Amino acid sequence: MELNVKTLDGKDAGKVSLSDAIFGLEPREDIIARMIRWQLAKKQQGTHKSKGRSEVSRTGTKMYKQKGTGRARHHSARAPQFRGGGKAHGPVVRSHEIDLPKKVRALALRHALSAKLKSEDLIVIDDLVATEAKTKALVGSFESLGLSNALVIGGAEIDSNFKLAARNIPNIDVLPVQGINVYDILRRGKLVLSKAAVEALEERFK
Repeated sequence: MELNVKTLDGKDAGKVSLSDAIFGLEPREDIIARMIRWQLAKKQQGTHKSKGRSEVSRTGTKMYKQKGTGRARHHSARAPQFRGGGKAHGPVVRSHEIDLPKKVRALALRHALSAKLKSEDLIVIDDLVATEAKTKALVGSFESLGLSNALVIGGAEIDSNFKLAARNIPNIDVLPVQGINVYDILRRGKLVLSKAAVEALEERFK
């Protein structure tokens, strides 16, 4: 299928042919949801930790004699029921990562790209280059394109002026094509691809 190519000023710059195998799939929410769960689980630090009864700094001697007091039988004051004792079954440092086959991850990315094209939220720009690192000028360009909440994907390297100008604009994320991912695609309203990014994606999924 073909899609109109725009310049940063909002003018027409020809057409680009998009592969049906990447942008023409019928989006499946279950595959996309599995990928997002995988990404968020992998992103979670897992550094939460509480001390168990073997780790708290407290005496381990028997609190009082076993018999004759009329009170319950207890041993160490480190037990979870006592103030200052260790926590029972508390969180420990661990990885939250789950398994997801590489082929499913690749398929989820194609479904996310197809979903953006189907909802008419995909824009192709001929080149992401700014003559100067001026945020105000880039905001004007984005307004002409109707962009207020977008993920912008460039080629292997992002133009330094464009990157500097875009980083202070709220709700606008800029990534090289290597960093494209399902979560960032779906958390932003529009997806903006440069022609170099389209070529790189088609080469990647060839």
